[in-house]
Amino acid sequence: MKKLAIVTLILVTQFIKAQERPISPAVPFLLVAADARAAGMGDSGVATATDAFSQQWNPAKYAFAVEQQGFSVSYTPYLTDLANDISLGQITYYNKINERSAFAGSFRYFGLGDIELRQTGDPNEQFVTVSPNDFALDGSYTLKLSETFSMAVAGRYVRSNLKIASIDTDSSPASTFAVDVAGFYQSEEIAYQDFNGRWRAGFNFQNMGPKISYDNQDLNSNFIPANMRLGGGFDFIFDDYNKLAVNVEFSKLMVPTPKVGISSDGSFNGEDMNGDGVVDQTDFNLSEEEYQSTGWFSGMFKSFLDAPDGFSEELKEVAYSVGAEYMYQDAFAMRLGYFHESPLKGARQFFSLGAGFKYNVIKVDVSYLFSASKVRNPLENTLRFSLTFNFGDKYEVY
Repeated sequence: MKKLAIVTLILVTQFIKAQERPISPAVPFLLVAADARAAGMGDSGVATATDAFSQQWNPAKYAFAVEQQGFSVSYTPYLTDLANDISLGQITYYNKINERSAFAGSFRYFGLGDIELRQTGDPNEQFVTVSPNDFALDGSYTLKLSETFSMAVAGRYVRSNLKIASIDTDSSPASTFAVDVAGFYQSEEIAYQDFNGRWRAGFNFQNMGPKISYDNQDLNSNFIPANMRLGGGFDFIFDDYNKLAVNVEFSKLMVPTPKVGISSDGSFNGEDMNGDGVVDQTDFNLSEEEYQSTGWFSGMFKSFLDAPDGFSEELKEVAYSVGAEYMYQDAFAMRLGYFHESPLKGARQFFSLGAGFKYNVIKVDVSYLFSASKVRNPLENTLRFSLTFNFGDKYEVY
């Protein structure tokens, strides 16, 4: 149980030590970058060039895919300093039906490994082994609305199986569903003085759906990580062999902000909910009650205007990333990236690097993360691996 408690705490609160008023949705594994390509560019993916992993970042990109079909497998070890059997895995498949449309599907699995349950400390005691896990299954459809712009919709089923039969009376898993709405723009290749170039832009409103409850009580339900991604990029095409892509991306959770939070020193901060002139445990309880009673749909709209400290705090809820990818002959890639989140809203700050190698129809990607924050990142010193297979006819690129 100790391992389960630690992992759940880290996933739900991310880096709670440095936060004052964190936004902590349920099933946060949906936001972890599963593929090594995006991870190598600082978790940038909403407006990067199309690849098999676009399902997580922006499924509208599939309309601009060069290869007709693609299949990918990704593996990410998680919290390697705590255990060696916690990991995130994902498989993705897409099929470009014709010049204008495509469909895709993916399966994402987050396993917390095997946990031994004992009643006492006796090493000879018979124990029960459980394997808590979360997973998401989704599908998308993409349609090109013009030669340079496409949109996509996706549906997602999410199941979280964190209850333990020997401890919880009701051990049935919690589940919910969500939808994504995405768009992608890619210009034709433009001739500049010393190079050619291509502009890209994208958006994705993802994981929009009902709250998830582990005890079937509405007042104890949790928001899922509805998220807004906006980004843009530019390709410097120097010649037939060399290309440099630069990207910038902004993201914001569309989840309401708690009115009262707990600082790293244990004190309460935020609004005086009961009007007694002091922010304390009572105000925290009132804030939690109001927070839990907020519906998921109205909560998405409130999330843009509900920060207790006003616009300045709303800006702190926006994370950004920048990334670059150098490609040689579309067969070898080097990547760099940086991700930044406010210390008051998560403290995720890290540099990343990655590489990719392509041989025939097989592509291998790896990435590595360096934390730039005083708070340790659960993916620090971790290699992420992705394997892609592309096959079928090829479509012409502008």
